[in-house]
Amino acid sequence: MDTAQLVGKATDIRRDILTMITEAGSGHPGGSLSCTDILTALYFGGVLDHDPADPAKPGRDRFILAKGHAAPALYATLAHAGYFPIDELMTLRKLGTRLQGHPDSNLVPGVEVSTGSLGQGLSAAAGLAAGLRLAGEAGHVFTVLGDGECEEGQVWEAAMFAAHQKLGRLVAVIDNNELQIDGCIHDVCDPGDLGAKFAAFGWDVREVDGHDIGALIEALAAAKSTDGTAPVAVIAHTVKGKGVSFMENQAGWHGKAPSREELDTALADLAALAE
Repeated sequence: MDTAQLVGKATDIRRDILTMITEAGSGHPGGSLSCTDILTALYFGGVLDHDPADPAKPGRDRFILAKGHAAPALYATLAHAGYFPIDELMTLRKLGTRLQGHPDSNLVPGVEVSTGSLGQGLSAAAGLAAGLRLAGEAGHVFTVLGDGECEEGQVWEAAMFAAHQKLGRLVAVIDNNELQIDGCIHDVCDPGDLGAKFAAFGWDVREVDGHDIGALIEALAAAKSTDGTAPVAVIAHTVKGKGVSFMENQAGWHGKAPSREELDTALADLAALAE
């Protein structure tokens, strides 16, 4: 896909995120919309080595959504990539669905690790990267964390472990939208300069506009191609609720479903952006 096609794909994914959350009557739109461009770059920008026809392909790259509450973004991305039918997205959070409120690796093809308890995803990713090296298996491990999630102490235990073990095939992308459920991250429990902090823990750090898909692909591909031994942290500066005028930079849209009327407004916003 060229850049215009990737932007179009991200817009389609955003439409599905909003529609499925509205249909479910619950979910997390703000943080799903902020990480959409990151997932688009990974799955459709030629970064991830993955195969929807063979989700367990040996030597594949692995992806872990540490901020598991952004499951609508992951589900929509996987559906558009061909892991399951797009129509299934409308079953989000409904009785009997595979698409639960947080990703379940036992149910959904393409989900490598069940996530949702914040702070644990980076540990899982680091352990997976270490395990692949021990097994002599190819593949990189990518994970997306929330910046509010980086207030969890376990994140920094995992960061220390990954640097000490020289896990150069581990890439952590921080969805740095500066908001969490209770407000601004700097007011709730300030994690400080996340780039400087990961660097202090021994990581190779890159910073990027998290909504510039071309820049994201360049940063992620560079992280994957490095021959260094340090794990890579990509600080992606994003906007919570990206693409929807009344959701952008609003902590109140962390975990609230739009009404039908609000959905119509949101879809109109996305249509205007796509013109």
